[in-house]
Amino acid sequence: MKTILSALVAMSIVAAQADPAASAEKTVSIVLVHGAFVDASGWKATYDILSDAGYQVLVVQQPTISLRDDVAETERVIAKARHPVILVGHSYGGMVITEAGDNPKVRSLVYLAAFAPDAGESVSSLAEAPAPAGEHKAPLVTEGKYLLVQSEKFPSSFAADVDVATTRFMAAAQLPWGLQAVQTKVDRVAWKNKPTYYMVTSEDHMIPPTAQRTMAQRSGGKVVELKSSHAVMLSHPREVAAFIKSADTSSTD
Repeated sequence: MKTILSALVAMSIVAAQADPAASAEKTVSIVLVHGAFVDASGWKATYDILSDAGYQVLVVQQPTISLRDDVAETERVIAKARHPVILVGHSYGGMVITEAGDNPKVRSLVYLAAFAPDAGESVSSLAEAPAPAGEHKAPLVTEGKYLLVQSEKFPSSFAADVDVATTRFMAAAQLPWGLQAVQTKVDRVAWKNKPTYYMVTSEDHMIPPTAQRTMAQRSGGKVVELKSSHAVMLSHPREVAAFIKSADTSSTD
């Protein structure tokens, strides 16, 4: 057994030496900010791909009760980064990175099927317009001071291109979204001053694609469109990781 273990260790060392890029750390860090109704575990596949590419990847686990608290938690994680930061937000996470991205340590912003508000806008105000014909808005229910997605509609609305067993569990394990987070208006707008990247998900049944395109266009950033549900980091982690890497202007890959 000891001989086999020694051989495996030796093979790992040789592999690492043969591929210097696998062990060389990139000169930017990546901070991932999840959206409403889910926690940070949805970033697992994207985290693995980016970490294997040599990035320091930090993951924010914000409670989604208050926008101000979520911004503060994101800034706490940004402070831990060893390098300038690419700040990534999915869905409601876009609200968070719009404010937290004002941090001088943040180099660029990446929005994934996300809200990208202007000053004075909230999730509530951005979601006021009816969905265009053929598009859909999130089927939400109010429980006290929180919002949730209707459990029976969660799989088809949030992640239609993800395994049903996974989405059923996600529906049962939803994090309540605080009305304070939904109704608070943004004060700082980082996309006006930082390089911005936006991925539109064309099969989204939570944030209408038309609304995404409008927010993406006014951000003035690089925009790509992917045929995906709202849960793009679950159904297309490789494409998401590649898009995030495209925001690393220091990379020679």
